[in-house]
Amino acid sequence: MYFSDRRNTTRWVIILVSFCIISLILWNTYTFFQIFKNEERLKMNLWAKAQKTLINADENTDVELPLQIFSTNSSIPIILTEKDKIINTVNIDDKIIANRAESVRFLATLKNENDPIVIEYAPGKFQKLYYGNSALLNKLKYYPIALVLIIVLFAALVYNFYRSTKMATQNKLWAGMAKETAHQIGTPLSSLIGWIELLKSENIAESTTLEIEKDIERLQTITDRFSKIGSEPKLENQDIIAVTQETFNYLQSRFSKQIVFSFQAPELPVFVLFNATLHSWTIENLVKNAIDAMKGKGHLDLVVEQEGDSVKIKVSDTGIGIPKKQFKTIFEPGFTTKKRGWGLGLSLTKRIVEEYHKGRIKVVQSEIGKGTTIQLSYKKSESI
Repeated sequence: MYFSDRRNTTRWVIILVSFCIISLILWNTYTFFQIFKNEERLKMNLWAKAQKTLINADENTDVELPLQIFSTNSSIPIILTEKDKIINTVNIDDKIIANRAESVRFLATLKNENDPIVIEYAPGKFQKLYYGNSALLNKLKYYPIALVLIIVLFAALVYNFYRSTKMATQNKLWAGMAKETAHQIGTPLSSLIGWIELLKSENIAESTTLEIEKDIERLQTITDRFSKIGSEPKLENQDIIAVTQETFNYLQSRFSKQIVFSFQAPELPVFVLFNATLHSWTIENLVKNAIDAMKGKGHLDLVVEQEGDSVKIKVSDTGIGIPKKQFKTIFEPGFTTKKRGWGLGLSLTKRIVEEYHKGRIKVVQSEIGKGTTIQLSYKKSESI
């Protein structure tokens, strides 16, 4: 517990420090932007004074400095107007100047970027200097946006890596627990098999020992299932209808008569490359979830259909239904709507179907208060 708290504290410290660094970078960028903007304003004031000097110049005026000021501006766009008419432009594309509509539009852009500088070159006579941001200033203006995008992308990559690592760790944990469970069940199971043989020798009623043997066989199946988690299962080309019906019939005999079971499938066998033990587990999980959703009373239908080169298995119930926003989340580890349970059944089912059998599982239909249909899809293989 102490280690977990310390790790969480470290994580929050890293997040806080990262946030402070980002804030500092953005604040410095904004400060630099304002400094450069003020410097460009000063340059434009000098340009305006040089313009006034040239307008009022005579043969005795030294125009070398004003001309030098003009020549130093090679990046800031300028439009000079008098009585709302453009009389001069600097650092603006000739195509814009040649098109009156474009020049008016460009002038409106400059008005939005900076306040104009008014030049009173004679009493009652004014010119207005409109200027825009230089290319450098525009780059600096959009730099924070680019920085934020890079940070978001980096954060997404880190999150994805962290999530993948966490899921891999969880998978290893569940696989280890499953194998250990299979190992622990194995010992008493062997003992039970010995006791069955002893009961047979004591001439106990065959019906009694037969039912016990069925339950022992069921325990062996469960042990086999758990032992396969975390390892690559052996896939065989088998009739998926026969295996599905066998599991369905077993479950039907074990549940309440208040549930009306229905099984529909093609009469001919349908061959799929799959592991019978794991597929049986898949059907069992779906049937049990359906029964839980109906609270032990209702109609449960299992339908096997062929569609082109695929086979679809649909399990439908008349239970409480699933909200549409939960159609995908019900297959996530830990998700459950039950008061009891770890939320592993459907997540294991999804893993068996999609990772081991290369199939698909999804909720195809659900309505609150009327029921749910979950569909499995597999690719058919060649018959034996």
